[in-house]
Amino acid sequence: MNSELKILYEATDNLINQQFYKGGHDVIIGRTPEVHLKISNSGQIVQKFKDLFNENIDLFLEGNYLKFLLPFKKIKGLDEETIFEINEQLKDKFELLKDDIHESEIVVLYTFVLSALISRIRDLHFNNAIEEIKRRVKEKSSKISGKKIQETLDNLFMRNNDNISILYNISYLDALALSFNYKKVSRVCKIQQGKYMNRIVDLILSAITHT
Repeated sequence: MNSELKILYEATDNLINQQFYKGGHDVIIGRTPEVHLKISNSGQIVQKFKDLFNENIDLFLEGNYLKFLLPFKKIKGLDEETIFEINEQLKDKFELLKDDIHESEIVVLYTFVLSALISRIRDLHFNNAIEEIKRRVKEKSSKISGKKIQETLDNLFMRNNDNISILYNISYLDALALSFNYKKVSRVCKIQQGKYMNRIVDLILSAITHT
């Protein structure tokens, strides 16, 4: 294996594991490794996701970012239109950075591509979880305004609340589990999501009623 490919494979590993997965342990972590959850077969799912990057890495090296991104249509929540949109955003970013990043700095470019794709998947599914939390708060106390709920959530985000950070990653794993047809893992993720959502709902209600 040439050194360039080796570096990019390592980058795939590091970028996907970062603040998400403890390699080789079937353990999903939160913002820090202290916040973690063991989910059987999660390692297999994470590896399949990495393979999707590594199998198409030649397309990235050729500079054909759109073709590199298109196989990710199989990930839940992504479609061709979203992939085109991510590709356009990357083109704009690379155009802005062309004087700062030399083509030889391939890992920097690869990091941008991976980060754009991973962030889109994570945010999409986490936002769905946040909407469900808001719905549950309203269900328990219809008098609380949406603005107040959002302010309390923002405060939890700002303080890097552990329940938020692990929910972010369970939502992400659930999307990957469904994408690679790991239905049992998805069921476990949904149970865990429900647990952490309820904790966050309680934190919101407690914060609002004590202000």
